[in-house]
Amino acid sequence: MLDLAVFAAVFGFLVFYYYYGLPKINEKRCSLENTTTTAIADGERGSRDCRDDVIIVGAGVAGAALAHTLGKDGRRVRVIERDLTEPDRIVGELLQPGGYLKLIELGLEDCVKEIDAQRVFGYALFKDGKATRLSYPLEKFHSDVSGRSFHNGRFIQRMREKAASLPNVQLEQGTVTSLLEENGTIRGVQYKAKSGEELKAYAPLTIVCDGCFSNLRRSLCSPKVEVPSCFVGLVLENCQLPYANHGHVILADPSPILFYPISSSEVRCLVDVPGQKVPSVSNGEMAKYLKNAVAPQVPPEIHDAFISAIERGNIRTMPNRSMPAAPHPTPGALLMGDAFNMRHPLTGGGMTVALSDIVVLRNLLKPLHDLNDAPTLCKYLESFYTLRKPVASTINTLAGALYKVFSASPDEARNEMRQACFDYLSLGGVFSNGPVSLLSGLNPRPLSLVCHFFAVAIYGVGRLLLPFPSPKRIWIGARLISSASGIIFPIIKAEGVRQMFFPATVPAYYRAPPAN
Repeated sequence: MLDLAVFAAVFGFLVFYYYYGLPKINEKRCSLENTTTTAIADGERGSRDCRDDVIIVGAGVAGAALAHTLGKDGRRVRVIERDLTEPDRIVGELLQPGGYLKLIELGLEDCVKEIDAQRVFGYALFKDGKATRLSYPLEKFHSDVSGRSFHNGRFIQRMREKAASLPNVQLEQGTVTSLLEENGTIRGVQYKAKSGEELKAYAPLTIVCDGCFSNLRRSLCSPKVEVPSCFVGLVLENCQLPYANHGHVILADPSPILFYPISSSEVRCLVDVPGQKVPSVSNGEMAKYLKNAVAPQVPPEIHDAFISAIERGNIRTMPNRSMPAAPHPTPGALLMGDAFNMRHPLTGGGMTVALSDIVVLRNLLKPLHDLNDAPTLCKYLESFYTLRKPVASTINTLAGALYKVFSASPDEARNEMRQACFDYLSLGGVFSNGPVSLLSGLNPRPLSLVCHFFAVAIYGVGRLLLPFPSPKRIWIGARLISSASGIIFPIIKAEGVRQMFFPATVPAYYRAPPAN
């Protein structure tokens, strides 16, 4: 009887364990195929039996927003960020209305609350003592829709908190040192944890969002980084801008100066300095340059506050990078954010592009329940690079073109183009609403951008030829058209003519989700 009782107890335990202790057989598992000879040590984190669907490298604007978005869709997400303390940057502080609409679409609009963010309704443009106000065309949108400006670090921390609030999203501090590749497929990452321990993490999909200084993008794209200028950043305190709740752009010599509010009591100033070298901050050359060369071009209403900001010190500099998207589709990995694509920050379009890309990627991944077939997933996600083009290429092209047009030049034709742009925008109506809707991300249409750009050039030629043309004016007009073409066509070529203007002719545009 005792033997029978023991047998019954053991049998009952085995039945109970079989039905309740073992994982369900339909749970997602990471593939054990093609195991390399470099086996994972016992106890090492991120084994082949991984718990993550997606690894995200970087928790900036793109990484944090993406983590929340994929986590909300039920994905198990691990985010590895080099530094989880609040960032302190001088860019990424202005979100265009088009970007705010994407924030709403992702359910992240509350991240601009409780950080003293300021609403932005348009721009004020200054040149040679004249000013014109350019309002965002927001009449057809809800009253809450506008631009937002804020401290970049506060915004990022809010998004990190939002992502970390999801039970299936894990934020971890660590420095990713390399991507783990196996037979041409990215299987995960190797990283150094905050403790200094070298670890590995595995997932079917790794998304690299490690910013403009990315050290991982070289294997995933062909990076052609240009540094046309540097920004010199200051914070003006307790001053009123000439136009409240507007960004201010001064067409100064040699290049633009920006002012916009970042809190209820602070105004960010960004002075563009062409080239890669700037006067030294440490020996006082920068302060001297700002006082002697820049201050006389600042609007009188904020001149004193500008001088005070220089005297307080805390002058920051940052190189402005641009890099067209040139991806190498790689099974198991994807690039996003500034690691993937950059444009001159003059137009404040970077966050709008990043958030728009996240919306595109979310919609592509939503029908998929299993991400383990890396080659098939990679082929399917090639459509991402085409579907993102309307928004990304419009904002990228406008940023590069406007920077060149707004900068002073010894070329008389270029200066005529600069004056024509200011006068064209000052006309108001469709002449300002069209370009501003492109700038704001509300109208991402590349063809509309090209039409307005050459309308400015033709308007400039008309100014030269009226009332009476002369051989010299005709020659300048011809050079103006040539100069305009030389500005915009190389940017369009880098963006990709076919993907930018004829995306429906790209086969990947129609790629259907793979059958699970």
